[in-house]
Amino acid sequence: MNLNGYKPVIGLEIHVQLATKSKMFSSAPNNPDEKQPNTNIDEVVTAEPGTLPVLNKEAVRLGVMVGLALNCEIPEYSKFDRKHYFYPDLPKGYQISQYDEPIALNGWVEILVPTNGERDAYTKRIRITRAHLEEDAGKNMHPEGLPYSLVDYNRAGSPLLEIVTEPDIETAEEARIFLQELQRIVRYVGASSADMEKGTMRCEPNISVRKPGEESLPKYKVEVKNINSFKFAEAAINYEIPRHIEMLEAGGMPKQVTMGWNEKTNKTVEQRSKEEANDYRYFPEPDLAPMRFTKEFLDELRGDLPELPSQKRVRFKQEFALDESVIETLLNWKDLNEYFEDVVSEIDAWIITDSSVILSDSEESQSSDPSASPQDDGKEISQDDGKRARLIKAAANWCIQEFSALLNADLANPSDSKVSAENMAELVKLIDAGKISGSAAKQVFKKMYETGGEPDHIVEELGLSQVSDEGAIETAVDEIIAANPKAVEDYKAGQQKSFGFLVGQVMAAMKGKANPQVVNEILKEKLS
Repeated sequence: MNLNGYKPVIGLEIHVQLATKSKMFSSAPNNPDEKQPNTNIDEVVTAEPGTLPVLNKEAVRLGVMVGLALNCEIPEYSKFDRKHYFYPDLPKGYQISQYDEPIALNGWVEILVPTNGERDAYTKRIRITRAHLEEDAGKNMHPEGLPYSLVDYNRAGSPLLEIVTEPDIETAEEARIFLQELQRIVRYVGASSADMEKGTMRCEPNISVRKPGEESLPKYKVEVKNINSFKFAEAAINYEIPRHIEMLEAGGMPKQVTMGWNEKTNKTVEQRSKEEANDYRYFPEPDLAPMRFTKEFLDELRGDLPELPSQKRVRFKQEFALDESVIETLLNWKDLNEYFEDVVSEIDAWIITDSSVILSDSEESQSSDPSASPQDDGKEISQDDGKRARLIKAAANWCIQEFSALLNADLANPSDSKVSAENMAELVKLIDAGKISGSAAKQVFKKMYETGGEPDHIVEELGLSQVSDEGAIETAVDEIIAANPKAVEDYKAGQQKSFGFLVGQVMAAMKGKANPQVVNEILKEKLS
């Protein structure tokens, strides 16, 4: 995108539905998967006369946990306010939210923006202005061709945490990466499923553009609603930026409006003029007492925080030396990266056991040879770091490719799978040792996934053991060379594809069981 010196200024408002059993201020169930309209309701949700809100303490706990994970300051006191507006999805005529004393302030999230071929990878800190608790509204539905609208109050009253960033974001890519990192953080904390497609995480970008040479913030901003995926968030921002630049270059000024994203046309559509805070007539909620967060309470929550994605990213790089793209894919699924670490533990246990066997043999030979130097007491056996790195890299690839594909197809988690971490590690070892080929390994893994069987037993059962015997492979190579003189002649004349043909013929002759690496080595030697 050619910006001609213009600089996009982007801030995000993100609503996260907290994973509590009941709603923010009532005992009605908080179930985002409920399909039957107007089921998750009670007299508080529908604002029957005489009802009073009762604060959901678990929602407060989860909100503060997210605030801590976002490096926010948690003030000692916080309160709720009434935000007034009239719309059919808001039964009370006001929303209980937080205005001037939210539960979290002044945080930050660091994002990693990968290289794209035109620039190097870089890290960037996105500041968090605030995070506050509020209740959700219902959902208006407009049946096509009918002269009326419907309202589903299942979502009304659900606990929300609204997270607001500073306008530190400069590209649609940065916005997407921030949203993905925020989703990971919220999921790791256990505060929400944060599923954009299901509406448990919603994003509203606020977009404006600085003119060339300007340093101050633009005097307008455009908010975009109805975004339910990372892809659409990126697309909406990329659609708005050129639209703003075109108006500014023509001497105009974009209107301060709220736009809606139309995923069918991939365009934004104007909905209404954008409101200011005083339009909502905020005042303190009289039916809820202010909250006070003690040092003991906050220290307890800090102690409950899990290892966060940013911390795990650094550790995975240092301990496992994985590629950044592999690490990012693993980080996206907490259960999967925990399973991967269990596989690594099995690999390490096997390497240590294997080293112990080597040590025992060494000690026996030393006892029969007085001239041999004894091992120093307490000296650790050096592990085969190259083998460990290979096995870990292979395990990571199996986790993010074959395993995750099968899990996603079944809408399952690694903990639901029949494939134990021990058996996954065993499969990776069989491949590394050349006992089965890559294609055979996929057959074995599918059977492991279906039955929970051990890989070595499945290999034997299916007859998939790979042949690495050089004598047997050399015999097959000799036969193929003799049967294909034209291909041999073409290869020697410089046609490299003929070599691939000959390899394929050898593999076919050995029913796919030959070790491809050994086939390549022997064939090259024979043709040199």
